[in-house]
Parts: sequence; C-alpha cells; structure tokens
Amino acid sequence: MLLFVLKRLVYVLPIALGVSLICFALIYLAPGDPASALIPDNTPPAVAAQIRQAYGLDKPLPVQYLRWLGRVLTGDFGLSLSTRRPVISEVIPAMGNTFKLAGGAILLACICGIAFGTRAAYRSGRAADRLIGAAAIAGISVPQYWLGMVLVVLFSVNLGILPATGMGDIKSESLLAELRHLILPTIALTVVPAGLIARSVRSTVGEILGQEFVQTLHANGLPPSRVFLHIMKNAAPPALAVIGLEFARLLGGSILVETVFSWPGTGFLLNSAIFTRDLTVVQGTVLALAMFFVLTNVLVDVLQMLLDPRFKRARAASGAWQ
Repeated sequence: MLLFVLKRLVYVLPIALGVSLICFALIYLAPGDPASALIPDNTPPAVAAQIRQAYGLDKPLPVQYLRWLGRVLTGDFGLSLSTRRPVISEVIPAMGNTFKLAGGAILLACICGIAFGTRAAYRSGRAADRLIGAAAIAGISVPQYWLGMVLVVLFSVNLGILPATGMGDIKSESLLAELRHLILPTIALTVVPAGLIARSVRSTVGEILGQEFVQTLHANGLPPSRVFLHIMKNAAPPALAVIGLEFARLLGGSILVETVFSWPGTGFLLNSAIFTRDLTVVQGTVLALAMFFVLTNVLVDVLQMLLDPRFKRARAASGAWQ
C-alpha cells in the first residue's frame, strides 16, 4: 500500500512540472506583450526598460521560468497587477469560498446520484429506470449558468425568498443566513454531477446485480440488506472515481456559475482577472486549481484501492502466503 502511494506521488512530479510550464506560458500565450499590462502606452523607453528589468522580463524565458518556479515553491505567486497585493492572499480566500460551494454541490450530487442510480438499477427496464435515466440526461445537458439565471429569476426576482448574489456579511450574519446564499448556486452546480453519478451508479450496480456471487448470497439466505451492502462495496470504487473527478471539476469549472451569482470564489476571481488583464492572478489561480486537480486524482486512486474488495482479498492472500 505504501509503495503504491509513493509511486503515485512520484508520478505527480512530472505532471506538476508540466502544469507549471503551461501556467508560466499563459502570460506569453495571451495577446500582446506581458509587459504591456505593467507599462502604459506613453511610457518613455528608458522607464519601460527599467520596469522590464525590475520584473525580470528582460531575461531569457528559461531563466524567467526557473526564477518564477523557485518563488512558487516558497509560496510566492507574485503581486497582483491591479491591486498590488500578493496573489496568494487573493487565491486562498477565493479557494475557500469555492470549496464551500463545490463541497455542498458534490455532497448533494452524491446523495441524489447514488440514491436514484441505485433505484434505477434495481428497477431496470421499468418506468422508474426510464424516468431516472431521462432526468439524468436532462441534468447533464442543462447549461449550469442558464439554470443559475432561471433560479435567480424564479426564487429571487419573482418569489423574493432567496438572495440572488454574493455570500452575505460573514461576520454579522448567522449560519442560516449564510446557507441561504449557498442554496441557489449549489443547486445550479449540482445537476450535472448528479446526472453523471446517477448514470455511473446505475450502470455499475446493474452489472453487479447480474453477477453470480449476488445470486449465491441470496441462495445462502443472506438478508437483502446484507446483500445490498456487498453490492455497494463492489460499486464504490467506480463511483468514487466519478465523484472525485466531478469534485475537482467543480472547483475549476464553476466560473460561469460564480459569475452569475457573484460568488467570490476562484471562478469569479479568474473571470475578474481576465477582464482586467491581471495576468499574475490568472497564472496563480490556474496553477492552484490545476495542482488541486492533480492531487485529487491521487487521493481518489488511493481511496479506490482501499475500498476495492479485490485489493483487500489480494492483500489477505498475500499475507496468508507469507
């Protein structure tokens, strides 16, 4: 087990290096010279040269990358070009807010997706299966930003029962008031992962129900609840893979929903930085999200191994052999 974890961490190193190269290149892939965001058009050439030298933009690209990578490894993502604040001080609070939103969305998606997917598998070919399958496809197909705008019009504008934007004043509002700000964006983010999880669980559980060991468990007189527990144990690893990927995707792919609801997360921060051409914030935010996505994949792989009954049997057999 420890060897597997160490191997996965070793594999992360070249991936992290590639991610850092892409994030560094973002500044140079953007239209215009990177220094144009720092230097006004009417700046004298001598002053422009001093600014380039101060930011190290006069150095060769490999030197600039190594210097930037060295700063990143110490937690220094640079300064925001618009606010002159450290990028890390803007990225960390934004990621915390996105964690709240994505965590609530993936929790609700897991509850709905696993419950409806399992129900559909047990009612395979019946009306419940077809209805849940159609609902899952509809959930996957609905644009999240469009659903967000519909929810705002319905519950905020017409009914006036839920706040439309922001997350409220955390210091002065109660926990219930904070949760009210989370309801609409959480629902908007839930539909796609819930549909994907439901389809994955329905497929996996349906396949397991047709295997011989399930019939053997029933033939041995095991209670239905115990049989169901064995089925879900075998269905957990594939479902966990989908859940982990969807959670990582929610952290990096909620930019439109956060913009619709003015939720101060990484998506909203990234959108604002793009429009203000704050390249250092774009660079730091993308790097943080990409690294979290990579680490989430590693965690999912480890959890899959721990939950997979085949791995447990293999480890037990290995111990018995020794």
